[in-house]
Amino acid sequence: MRLFAPTLTVSAHCDLPCGVYDPAQARIEAESVKAIIAKAEASDDPDFRTRAIVIKEQRSELVKHHLWVLWTDYFKQPHFEKYPQLHTLFNEATKLAGAAGTKGTLDAEVADRLLAKIDEISKIFWETKNA
Repeated sequence: MRLFAPTLTVSAHCDLPCGVYDPAQARIEAESVKAIIAKAEASDDPDFRTRAIVIKEQRSELVKHHLWVLWTDYFKQPHFEKYPQLHTLFNEATKLAGAAGTKGTLDAEVADRLLAKIDEISKIFWETKNA
């Protein structure tokens, strides 16, 4: 049994060595959502608008995915203790990317609110990386 016993125990605050997580991924998708909203609103072509809406919904889903990865894989209990607003920020941001947010509307103000939440999360993220 000693052959199968671990010889080295390691720990990390994230799944892989740091450097693989970055809120920029969510921000890029959210910027795309905002740009798509502007293009859809500026077009009179119903086929173009339909394609734009489909793509906007896909990008909104990717925003949620990237936020969830940060929320569940990068941030750990010590982060939530130091930044008690983190759970609320992530909840609000993912809802802003969801069906009641950018996924379900062509309102550019909703996209701006989503980007603002991502900026708040990003600020905390970089504070934890530089700590």
